[in-house]
Amino acid sequence: MKILFVALCALLFGVCDSTHAQKPPKILTIGILLPYSSGRDARIEAFREGLRNLGYVEGQTIRIEYRWANGQFEKLPELANELVRNKVDVIVAAVTQASIAAKKATDTIPVVMIGVSDPIGSGLVASFARPGSNVTGTSSMTAEIVGKQLELLKEVVPGIARVAALWNPANPVFQAAQVQETDSAARALGIRLKFVEARSEDEIYQAFAAMRKESIRAVVILGDPVFISHRKKIGDLAAKYRLPAVSGTRDQVEAGGLAAYGPSFADMYRRTAYYVDRILKGAKPTDLPVEQPTKFELVINLKTAKQIGLTIPPNVLARADRVIK
Repeated sequence: MKILFVALCALLFGVCDSTHAQKPPKILTIGILLPYSSGRDARIEAFREGLRNLGYVEGQTIRIEYRWANGQFEKLPELANELVRNKVDVIVAAVTQASIAAKKATDTIPVVMIGVSDPIGSGLVASFARPGSNVTGTSSMTAEIVGKQLELLKEVVPGIARVAALWNPANPVFQAAQVQETDSAARALGIRLKFVEARSEDEIYQAFAAMRKESIRAVVILGDPVFISHRKKIGDLAAKYRLPAVSGTRDQVEAGGLAAYGPSFADMYRRTAYYVDRILKGAKPTDLPVEQPTKFELVINLKTAKQIGLTIPPNVLARADRVIK
C-alpha cells in the first residue's frame, strides 16, 4: 500500500511538473511610436530584421504594436498614452517629437529613441554615456551634417548662389537646430539661403511654387517626418521645376531627389533591436549609453540628374556609396 501511495504521488508530481513545463512563455510587447505615415517601410523592416537576428519571433516571443501619427505631431502624446495604457514592455520612438511624447507619457516603461538629432538639448537624456532616465537609443547628428549637404550642392551645381531650405515649423524642437546650422553653413559657403515653410502636402505644393517665383536654383530638404511621408511628391515637384534637391536620407533620393548625405537610418533602426533586446532581458536604459552614427552614406540619383539636365562631376560619383541609374 505504501509503495502504491508513493507511486501515485510520483505520477501526480510528474503530471504537474509536465503541465508547468508546457506553460507557454509570456509574449513581450513592443510599442512603436512613429510620426510619419503608416505602410511598409524599409526602416521598420530593418528593425524587425534586427529582432529576428537576435532570435525573436513575432507572434511567438514578441508582439509589435504600431502607432502612426501620419505627420500630425499633435497626435503623438495621445498615441504614446495609448501604448502606456496597453502596458507595453518597451516603447520604440522614432526621432525627436515622438521620443519626447513617449518620455512625457511614462517614466517607468523604457523608451528607445531612434535618430534624435540632439537628445541632450531636447531634454531626453542627461548625457550620452549615462542617459539618466528611462530613455536611451541612438542620435542622428542630423543638424551637424546639413553643412555637408550644402557643400555637396556647390559641387554638383557649380556657381550656385541662391538655395531654398525646406523646413517644417510645426516641428520646432527638431527643426530649430537644423535651421541654425543650415543658416551658419550657408553663410560660410557664400550661399544666399531662403527658408521655405511646409507643414503638409498642400503646403509642399505652395513651397515649390514659391521657389519657382523667387528663381531658386536648388533646394536642401531638412530632415522631417512630413517630408519623409511625402518624399515622392517632393521628388516629383523638384523634377518638375528642375531643382536639384539634396537631403539627409536615402529615402528622398530613391523617391526622385538628386542626392543625399547623412547617417544610415536603416542601420540605426537595426541597431535599435539591440537596445530592445537588452532591455527585455533586464537592462536599464540609464545603463545603456546613447550611440551616435558611425556609418554615413552618399547616394546619387543619376536618373534624376539627367531629367533635370545636370551632369554629376566624376569625383562626386567616385565617392558615392550608391548610385541610382
